Amino acid sequence: MHLPQPDPAVLSNKERIVRRLREVLPEDAVIDDPSETRAYECDGLSAYRCPPLAAILPRTTAEVSAALRICHEERVPVVPRGSGTSLAGGALPTADCVVLGIARMNRVLEVDYPNRFVRVEAGRTNLSVTGAVESDGFFYAPDPSSQLACAIAGNIAMNSGGAHCLKYGVTTNNLLGVTLVLMDGTVVELGGAQMDSGGLDLLGVVCGSEGQLGVVTEAVLRILPKPEGARPVLIAFGSNEVAGACVADIIKAGVLPVAIEFMDRPCIRACEDFAHAGYPDCEALLIVEVEGSPAEIDEQLGLIRQIATRHDPLEFRESGSEAESAKIWLGRKSAFGAMGQINDYMCLDGTIPVSALPEVLRRIAEMSRDYGLDVANVFHAGDGNMHPLILFDANRPGDLERCESLGAAILKLCVELGGCLTGEHGVGIEKRDLMTVQFSPQDMEAQMWVKDVFDPKWLLNPAKVFPLSVSAGRRAA
Repeated sequence: MHLPQPDPAVLSNKERIVRRLREVLPEDAVIDDPSETRAYECDGLSAYRCPPLAAILPRTTAEVSAALRICHEERVPVVPRGSGTSLAGGALPTADCVVLGIARMNRVLEVDYPNRFVRVEAGRTNLSVTGAVESDGFFYAPDPSSQLACAIAGNIAMNSGGAHCLKYGVTTNNLLGVTLVLMDGTVVELGGAQMDSGGLDLLGVVCGSEGQLGVVTEAVLRILPKPEGARPVLIAFGSNEVAGACVADIIKAGVLPVAIEFMDRPCIRACEDFAHAGYPDCEALLIVEVEGSPAEIDEQLGLIRQIATRHDPLEFRESGSEAESAKIWLGRKSAFGAMGQINDYMCLDGTIPVSALPEVLRRIAEMSRDYGLDVANVFHAGDGNMHPLILFDANRPGDLERCESLGAAILKLCVELGGCLTGEHGVGIEKRDLMTVQFSPQDMEAQMWVKDVFDPKWLLNPAKVFPLSVSAGRRAA
């Protein structure tokens, strides 16, 4: 992966830039000591690192605006950062940039139950949004596996989903409005507490824009009443392909579980060793959860059992208690961390049509053998959001490069079969050079026109999303 050469003018003016930032921010909000800026040299994609020029940690929208205005005047690139959990290098700095972290902006500003929304500062963590309203019987639906740590700002940047996105959608389906600070310091409000807004859907443009257009400091989120009940089942199979076929048949039958999660043997074993969830010994495992009244749950699970039976499952096990359900989900939510305890890995998130699951799983297995690298699969099977984990040894010369090549081949397969490069992790730097696989030159130019409007100097989140060969000269324009 390549980053652009740092601007010598910015590097030579570091002292003045930092001094100006300190004039508008509290003393503890500006970090320029190289021993401390190393904490911001990478995000969850730790294979790539680059210490920034400085990092700033504002506490208010006004402070964000003032800092961006200075960086705009000084032509300093800015990398917005939520909690740093991005798996696509979305918050990877450049050597001449200022990392703008919003983790200190974490307050709940307003809760409105009659209109079913909550207004929060964008540094608030995903899970703590539900924590603020669950005692009153409400919840925030998007639930990425990193929800304990990831920030709402990052969820908006990457349009994150989670296990329950099959029924409730991803971030864009649960986002009503944002406060957005543009690169020149201008503060704008997009959307709001109402269910829909007039005019162009600029909120839809910002959600998923990966920090290319502005810095989100506040968000209005849709909250929902908790369902009466929910129950997961474990369905074990003797092969990945059969499990994939079962998923396709459940969706084809018109049943709408709240989640359908898939794990293969390597992932099952790692998760079981970590969480002791009671997972069966099998080649592939589905976690299917339904919700509603007891009668609705029984009816849905009856239909799912009928469909699964046609695929000769090794086991069909319903959760018998809330404690058992919590263990089942703890295992799945711990998958990435559990795998990280036993191997280095790169996690992909290409999407495919659900009907293509059996073929994709078969071809990933073939590619794994061809490249000589093991692949563990864990993903949101209900909406075709794949998460192959390519296992490699970071200390073995050539392994990372082989891993990247295999990852590119898998993502190209997703596009070939009618899917796309990313379902929720974003393009970042990881998939940047694959964008031309999915998009024509005209498509890319149209997307860059949008960035031209929001960020004419191309200072926000440099070297992400757009291949450097395609966007060359844009920052200097």
